[in-house]
Amino acid sequence: MPFNLRFAIFIVACVLAFTVMRILHKDMIPVKYSLLWWIAIIILVVLALWPDFFLFFVNLLRFQTTSNMVIGVFIVILIFITMSLTVIVSSQKNKINLLIQEVSMLKQEIKDKSND
Repeated sequence: MPFNLRFAIFIVACVLAFTVMRILHKDMIPVKYSLLWWIAIIILVVLALWPDFFLFFVNLLRFQTTSNMVIGVFIVILIFITMSLTVIVSSQKNKINLLIQEVSMLKQEIKDKSND
């Protein structure tokens, strides 16, 4: 794997790590939602620092160039992150609907008690 590709991957991993740390520091997301990003960052660092480990998989999966495999890894990471975020959004939507129903019931209960 060419040095410039390894260097670019390492820089991307560092920028991602800095961004995730900053978002966590500002309490914009909980730690459990950042775990998938940390896994992606670790994969990128391993890819950049130990290219022979990665080249084993390039040869095993018969990719023509290493950069094609790198792009494939990026795409797989993004697909997993997207699926994870979809599950989180779906769960939050269900919780919001339940909360709306509970608030509506409480409002109705208060309204009924004030009419008595």
